[in-house]
Amino acid sequence: MTVTVVVGNPKPASRTLQAGRLLAEKLTGSAPDTVLDVVDLGPGLLGWGDEAVAAAVKTVQESSVVVFASPTFKATYTGLLKLFLDQFAGGTGLQDVVAVPLMLGAGPGHAMAPDLLLKPVLAELGGTCALPGLYLIDQTFAEDPALDAYAQRWAPVVAALTAGRP
Repeated sequence: MTVTVVVGNPKPASRTLQAGRLLAEKLTGSAPDTVLDVVDLGPGLLGWGDEAVAAAVKTVQESSVVVFASPTFKATYTGLLKLFLDQFAGGTGLQDVVAVPLMLGAGPGHAMAPDLLLKPVLAELGGTCALPGLYLIDQTFAEDPALDAYAQRWAPVVAALTAGRP
């Protein structure tokens, strides 16, 4: 199983990145194979044909499981993550990828954002969105018992969905 974390935080090496890594590890039992901090792709996201962006898209498409992580920004996922997701073909861009939506925020007011806002776009791109989204408070995500409870509940589903995949 190939595991990737895609982080759409405008701040490099953010808590969102740390949370994405942690969730991927707890869901799969090992560290992610690749972590894509989308901010590192820079202006190449503003058009089509950038080699680094194309390589990042290919990495995601060849993954078995991808945690898509974003801070809550203006009540939704970031525009930076949207720019990256726009690089994928509708309906087939995430075909055969188990897509896991993760969002962090300052308080519980946006707890439904991963399921209401991020999950639909991942499904539109063809991702297998069998897991519910996870929302964590950005200041306490590492100690939040919801993270372990989520991983314990959904790790067997991830294993079943990716059985036999490289």
